[in-house]
Amino acid sequence: MSLFVKKPLGSLLAEAQDTGGHTLKRTLGAGALIALGIGAIIGAGLFSITGGAAANQAGPAITISFIVAAAGCAFAGLCYAEFASMIPVAGSAYTYSYATMGEFIAWIIGWDLVLEYAVGAATVSISWSRYLVKFLEGFDIHLPAALVTGPWDGGVINLPAVFIVVLMSSLLIKGTKESATVNAVIVALKVTVVLIFIFLGWQYINNDNYTPYIPENTGKFGEFGFSGIIRAAAIVFFAYIGFDAVSTAAQEAKNPRKHMPIGILGSLAICTVLYILFAHVMTGVTNYQTFKGQDGIAPVAVAIDHMGTTDAAGVIHPDYPWLNRAIVVAILAGYASVILVMLMGQSRVFFSMSKDGLLPGVFSDVHKKFRTPAKNNLLFMLFVSLFAAFVPARVVGEMTSIGTLFAFILVSIGVVVMRKTMPDAPRAFKTPLVPIVPFLGVATCLFMMVFLPLDTWIRLIVWMLIGFDIYLAYSIRHSELSSKLPRTASQSNKVVGWTGLILALVLAGVAFLHHYLTLEDQKKDASITPDTGIYYFSLIFAALHAIYFGSKIAKKK
Repeated sequence: MSLFVKKPLGSLLAEAQDTGGHTLKRTLGAGALIALGIGAIIGAGLFSITGGAAANQAGPAITISFIVAAAGCAFAGLCYAEFASMIPVAGSAYTYSYATMGEFIAWIIGWDLVLEYAVGAATVSISWSRYLVKFLEGFDIHLPAALVTGPWDGGVINLPAVFIVVLMSSLLIKGTKESATVNAVIVALKVTVVLIFIFLGWQYINNDNYTPYIPENTGKFGEFGFSGIIRAAAIVFFAYIGFDAVSTAAQEAKNPRKHMPIGILGSLAICTVLYILFAHVMTGVTNYQTFKGQDGIAPVAVAIDHMGTTDAAGVIHPDYPWLNRAIVVAILAGYASVILVMLMGQSRVFFSMSKDGLLPGVFSDVHKKFRTPAKNNLLFMLFVSLFAAFVPARVVGEMTSIGTLFAFILVSIGVVVMRKTMPDAPRAFKTPLVPIVPFLGVATCLFMMVFLPLDTWIRLIVWMLIGFDIYLAYSIRHSELSSKLPRTASQSNKVVGWTGLILALVLAGVAFLHHYLTLEDQKKDASITPDTGIYYFSLIFAALHAIYFGSKIAKKK
């Protein structure tokens, strides 16, 4: 069936060796790839999410949560490394899925990556704007409120958010080498600030703050105890997102077979060590409960305020008040590099999908001088800028996490499939202990997905249904591979239709369950916000798609 046609490994390798004018320029070495990964991984998520997860879910055991999340990333990272060394082309998990599980699964994972990269970049840019305002206020510079927030938040337009998106997109259009150089400088800055925080804070650690190391569960699922550690792992997993973006730059690596595994696993290992040490210091200098109710930069600011001497009255006088401002600078730099790598990753995924005919050809046009997908970058610059300028800021960390976890699961499965179907294919790097490592990757990621809130699952399903709409309307008729096979449009429509119908029914079921649980929680706590909007939207959205996909199933050949 054309839906599950696989892209031949030979054509992928030929594409990797292509040096024509319509290919990307190879400029990245191992060091640049590691910096690219660190640039995407270490963002303000480290500074903000850690405190909240410790205060509300895990307590001092937040370090265990980081280890659990890192384990899931490590298993998936080993699988990514094998694929990246074996299929060194742009596209990341999308390309790997196309080679192992077929076009329809590849489309699903490609659309899923949009969720991770494009939506994430827009949201991060909104947060970057907020921190810029905070930073300038420290110098008594106050930007007009109407120009730093969108209309839904009481302003007119979020110009700083637009500025950072345009700046990072312009760097990407200019060239990957130039972008990598800027990213390396940013990485050096924010890693230095993280190391300073760890080094200075270590001497103020009070071991009493680690007791109890695993606070007793409150009786509610996900609040401390074992379930709290796993819930926190699923939340802080957002702070690890980014190492997979290294694989999207495979076609721009000088020696991808050798350097891609180094870039993926090296950046993940460095960030894991920094994260665990950072969390250990944060929960050591003050009790985890002091982070409750704090957001943004506040958790780190609270920790820094406890890094000092106590006077006779019991008041702590911070020894390093300047460190708070340095943290804001690190956050601004961290966000900028995250936006840069996310925009780069998304443009490379769409570049590959466009070359395969699943998206319009404009996404795979390469600039004659810069050898970058400039039109692709411009289109995403426009889309992300509009989103950042006018859409209100929303917490999408969990939404981005669930999309990435889903991608990791498919890549882990893909390694097992590739070992069975292509055992003799050349591999510069081999995932150890197959199928044990891929299985552990699937199990760990799925385990964390289960612990994410139900409304996060609702948003993921809605996003995937929109992707099915586009696939049926455009991709299934323009695919480069499917067009060369005997026409099986009716059968393909039925398969997509049945899949979409089942997903629509699942959406309705999850929405109903979420609504029921919310009502039960409201009976116990009147302050809980009702979910009426998302509930009715989900039911209407599911009903419309059930009718649409039902018509595809019923349509005669």
